[in-house]
Amino acid sequence: MRVILTGGGTGGHIYPALAIAKGLLARDPETKILYVGIKDGMEARLVPEAGIKFAGISGKGLPRRLSLDTIKVIGTSFKALWETKKLLHQFHPDLVIGTGGYVSGPVVLTAALFNIPTLLHEQNALPGITNRVLARVVRRVMVTFPESMERFGVKKKLDLVGLPVRPEIGHVSREAGAAKFKLRPDRLTLLVTGGSRGARTLNQAMIEVLSQLAQHSDIQVIWATGKTTYTETVEGLKKRGIFWDRPQWRVLEYLKDMPEALACTDIFVGRAGATSLAELMVAGIPSLLIPYPFAAENHQEYNAQALAQVGASKIILDSELDSQRLWKELEGLITQPSLLTEMGAAAKTLAQPHALDKIVDLCKSTAWH
Repeated sequence: MRVILTGGGTGGHIYPALAIAKGLLARDPETKILYVGIKDGMEARLVPEAGIKFAGISGKGLPRRLSLDTIKVIGTSFKALWETKKLLHQFHPDLVIGTGGYVSGPVVLTAALFNIPTLLHEQNALPGITNRVLARVVRRVMVTFPESMERFGVKKKLDLVGLPVRPEIGHVSREAGAAKFKLRPDRLTLLVTGGSRGARTLNQAMIEVLSQLAQHSDIQVIWATGKTTYTETVEGLKKRGIFWDRPQWRVLEYLKDMPEALACTDIFVGRAGATSLAELMVAGIPSLLIPYPFAAENHQEYNAQALAQVGASKIILDSELDSQRLWKELEGLITQPSLLTEMGAAAKTLAQPHALDKIVDLCKSTAWH
């Protein structure tokens, strides 16, 4: 089988596509895969690093307002259609899969016009503009959240499959996870992270929260501040006179052992990206979510609401976040072990632990043979 994957602009579109690629290859090592992305997009670096063949095309997202740039982008899009046509002719795919981002537009649309079998995967509860448009021309649309099924106008094409997560998620023991961070497995543990780059508002609020947690030596903290905000966060702790290098705290620049961290986590505090939430659901972890306010179409807030509606999460909007609000919400969770158990069970009800198998099955049944 010959497959073209496309998706870009953010890691939220790229990593699911790479997971699908790995799933297809694991099922059938003879599968030929070509990843089509924007020439200077982050996918141009990430995809070759993952060992997947990459081809770049022209492309740029449409500006939110009409301007001279809009005309330039439309011209670039026509060029991308022509470049995609040449790639399709050269590669002869049996299937084209789009995972979102503006690069998916010309690639999936051109494939559909040539009657090549096409699939979409939507990661977020609020579908992106590109996927909403393409949904009308593709064979099937795979979704992560039940809520997004109401937001597509093509209900007969929809399949609830979930989002692929790392295979280690949910399979590391609490003891092994705690040991990785030299923490105790029998103590309540908070995992705080704003992503690889960090979340300044969350970090600032957490500085004050640590001063409260200093009085609770039985509560453990794994806090990944993010690479760009680590130094200023540590300086903020010093100014407040908070000694942060304690046996029960781990203040890190970057968290590379997420499966182990999740294995020993009782409460997650952080953003509401689709991949993070899929991992929380599979692991069955209660969460206090602060959606990133500048995500496209505010989709992180919709993601967070999907968990909150089943009782798996509490939400604090970024604009309402401060140390007092964060501590109030955390204290309410810490002091109610039964509530944490209920929230974790609720998160599990949304989990799709076999998402990748479902996706690969759909790819196999949709592709030309």
